[in-house]
Amino acid sequence: MKFSLLLVMCLLTFHPSLFSQKQHLIDSLLIDLQRLNDYRKATGTVDTTLRDTSIINNLVNLAMLHRSNPDSGQYYASLVVDWAKKIDYQKALGSGYNVLGTASKMQGNYPAAIDYFQKSIEVWTAKKDSLGLGATYANLGEVYRLKADYPEALKYFLLSLRIDEALRYESGIAYAYNYLGATYQELGDNTKALENFQAALEIRLRLGLDAGIAAGYNNIGTIYADEGKFAEALENYKASLAIKEKIDDRYGMANTYINIGDVYHQQGDHQEAMKYFNLALKLQLELEDQEGMAATYLAMAGSRIATKQYAEASSLLTKVVSISKEIGSLYYLRDGYATFAHLDSITGNDKQGLEHYKLYVAARDSITNEENTRKLVETQMQYDFDKKESLAKAEQDQKDFLAQKAMQKQKMVRNGFMGGFAVVLLFAGILLSQRNKIKQGKKRSDELLLNILPAEVAEELKAKGSAQAKHIDLVTVLFTDIIGFTEISSRMSAGDLVDEINACFSAFDRIIQEHGIEKIKTIGDSYMAAGGLPTPNKTHAVDVVNAALAMQRFMKEREVARMAKGQTYFEIRLGVHTGPVVAGIVGVKKFQYDIWGDTVNTASGIESAGQAGMVNISHTTYEYVKDTFTCIPRGQIYIKGKGELEMYFVEGGV
Repeated sequence: MKFSLLLVMCLLTFHPSLFSQKQHLIDSLLIDLQRLNDYRKATGTVDTTLRDTSIINNLVNLAMLHRSNPDSGQYYASLVVDWAKKIDYQKALGSGYNVLGTASKMQGNYPAAIDYFQKSIEVWTAKKDSLGLGATYANLGEVYRLKADYPEALKYFLLSLRIDEALRYESGIAYAYNYLGATYQELGDNTKALENFQAALEIRLRLGLDAGIAAGYNNIGTIYADEGKFAEALENYKASLAIKEKIDDRYGMANTYINIGDVYHQQGDHQEAMKYFNLALKLQLELEDQEGMAATYLAMAGSRIATKQYAEASSLLTKVVSISKEIGSLYYLRDGYATFAHLDSITGNDKQGLEHYKLYVAARDSITNEENTRKLVETQMQYDFDKKESLAKAEQDQKDFLAQKAMQKQKMVRNGFMGGFAVVLLFAGILLSQRNKIKQGKKRSDELLLNILPAEVAEELKAKGSAQAKHIDLVTVLFTDIIGFTEISSRMSAGDLVDEINACFSAFDRIIQEHGIEKIKTIGDSYMAAGGLPTPNKTHAVDVVNAALAMQRFMKEREVARMAKGQTYFEIRLGVHTGPVVAGIVGVKKFQYDIWGDTVNTASGIESAGQAGMVNISHTTYEYVKDTFTCIPRGQIYIKGKGELEMYFVEGGV
């Protein structure tokens, strides 16, 4: 491609706003172009050093300035890429691909965006340009987030964050926090979302980054809106809008218009809501923002349903589905079908409602399928997970230490305990007339003791005044955890939350009793049990897996029942691992039977790598149950501190 003064003048004619925005860049470009033409006329050669690179750098700046206008940004970036290839200017080539990716993302062309960003990453990697690599990782992650491919999104956001932290590049760190916050929010964890949004905003306020500050206020507003804090939401949205209007960020303005409209919609002011939705749509049509249009049509449909304008709502939802399919957005496709199913139920179109519900489930499951869940667990938000694991290890080490101290202390007080026991027996002999009451009291004490200790350990404690910790060569440990518990708990009253946890854990208690395994403890929303202790046996692995399957069946049945009543329900991950442990009592008051060792930590990691509704087992456990159950290999999955471990999902009996 050849550059000429005529070409530049044509570009300026097509984009007159350039004059008022960055006139000094235009002047520089014109001067450099004139010098380049003079140089070529005199020498007949291409200068691959100062003159050509200066022009390309200016074109990169122009492309970046117009990245919020996809057509203009794409045009300038294409010029950059073509010329950078010609003179082998790799830095400009990486920037050009990055801008092309951004423009494609804004047009809703996600496959093209991914391709351009990957090309940019190849350039930055070859150049060992960490700054460019960090920025492009973040951009690529955002495309995957828009596609609702959260595992890939998190992977690239975390890569970006690590690079920017190593470089101490605060602006990049803020972008990564912002993207992580958006991902957490879409995954239903508003607590972590707000933490990341606030961290991003704090950095941007310190740096005075107007566009980032506006985005921060907008994002924090969405959290408040989710929680029903509408006054706080509007305050943040309007602060965001004021900045976006000042800097003429039309994409951002449209986004905030939708959010403001949604607040009015939730408050029942549908006329005001539609006013803001229409403001958003006007900008999106001008910008040809497909993804934004899908969001606005969906919001409008909700408002039309609320005002019983069902035909118009149906027409709007048809547009949502069409656009979502075109740009490959599972997120809006899922919500479009869900709203369609809701509309069908209102209008009595049960047959169509069932079809739309099936399509909704298919889209939802495409977002939260087994592979996505596996990848999500593999990444585990590694930035936070590393810290969590180190703390967990320290806590476990402290726990082991305290347990050993407790055992020593029990031995020290054994004589005193036995003396007390002798006194009890003495009084029992003296108070012979009270023998029936004593017998009843003893029975009750035994029942209470058996409620917290295995029978064998309880008997040892009663007989000796202490119970010796034991090394058991082979047990099978089970962990469960409620998925999204923090977010769910925010939507339930304290009483309802405790009642539902109690119902689930009481059912688990019955299940493990039926299968002959021991409950170890509950920790918040987690439940821990083990088979093959305190008395070793050869059926522990099969017993625990049978109990695990029964637990998941119970949770599925309860989900269906509560869903039918419109009630919030729990889903659990469940992990099982087999290996050696040390088992014994912790403390001398409020005795607790517990287990320690690497097997326990591994079982917890297996649980974290699980999936809702499934029983996830390690390869060790698989070797003990493979002849009893049908198991699906999952391949090797990374667990922090353990590396790659083979895992399997258990489907049922052979």
